[in-house]
Amino acid sequence: MNPAIKIKIRRLILLSSMALLIFLLGLNSTIAEAVYSDGLYQLTSVVQRLISSLFPFAVGDFLYLFLIAYCLWSVFKAIRNFKARDQRILIPIQLVNFMLILYIAFKLLWGLNYSRPSISGQLGISHQKYTTKELVQLGDFLIGRVNDVKDQIRLAGTKKESGIKELESKSKYAYDKLAKINPFFKYRIPAVKPVLLDLIITRTGIEGYYSPPSGEANVNMRLPSVGLPFVTCHEISHELGVAREDEANLVGYLVSINSPDLNFQYSGYYNILRSVLIEIRIKSPEDFTTLYQKINKGTLADFHQEQEFWKKYNSEMSGYMGSAFDQFLKINNQPKGRDSYQDIVLWVFNLYNQPGHSPLIPAQNKTLQP
Repeated sequence: MNPAIKIKIRRLILLSSMALLIFLLGLNSTIAEAVYSDGLYQLTSVVQRLISSLFPFAVGDFLYLFLIAYCLWSVFKAIRNFKARDQRILIPIQLVNFMLILYIAFKLLWGLNYSRPSISGQLGISHQKYTTKELVQLGDFLIGRVNDVKDQIRLAGTKKESGIKELESKSKYAYDKLAKINPFFKYRIPAVKPVLLDLIITRTGIEGYYSPPSGEANVNMRLPSVGLPFVTCHEISHELGVAREDEANLVGYLVSINSPDLNFQYSGYYNILRSVLIEIRIKSPEDFTTLYQKINKGTLADFHQEQEFWKKYNSEMSGYMGSAFDQFLKINNQPKGRDSYQDIVLWVFNLYNQPGHSPLIPAQNKTLQP
């Protein structure tokens, strides 16, 4: 047997063994939490952010581009050399080895966080189901908070637009504030970057993403300003090891509404109100119509601006990406796929419904009345 083939087979056996061990580790949430999420990841993620924070651009985006270029070059070489007998054996083995390396790298750099226990459980939030009446009550409460904060912004003349550095620093401050209540929110070495190919990213319907190769939180700065603070806090939660999207929304909500910055508070309430209103519209269209009329004109204008924004940029690729992302979530312990985004409504309801309310809820909005 060709010595090169022997080497590739040995590598295949080694990589397969490593991938199997990682897969088995991910089957036990308690062990995954202790060994990885609270152990290895806390070290590697900080080191990643320490390195990537030295650069003003999204390092992860360049790594992705390099990976794409490498794949294209490898395909070209494989086609060119495929006629050789040894290459017809080597190429499939090399392909499997490459896929195993990507799997191992993804899981060790971030992916094993999908196997950790529920973050909502760590934060002491129950899973009690709500009735339609209680859902409407929550919607009415959030509209009151949105209207109040929007009015404060208007009276204070607070600037809405923020650059990436301001979003990073204000998010870090809000995380540090919550870390005094719960160490889970401790955020060391911030690394928040604008996405590199923002036009393409916008057309796929993506607001932001976490980059496992570089440990960065990437924010689509083309978004309407009302969404940027919440999206930033959401993506930072991924840096802390919150993998599931519903729980990242929960953390993003808690951090943004605890910020002293009014625009952060408004962004948090605004984004969660949108999710609650979607749920109410499905369960009780009549109540949705009544609640919608209570929303202030400024917030309705923000809704309209957001709708026009996505109408302008969100091409047919968005539907395709939505379908692809749905499958990605399902194979990473989120069987409900994109529907898991609406679980945030359940978490927020229980935040306000539990006895004494959560200590993570600001004192000024702990009253949820019928």
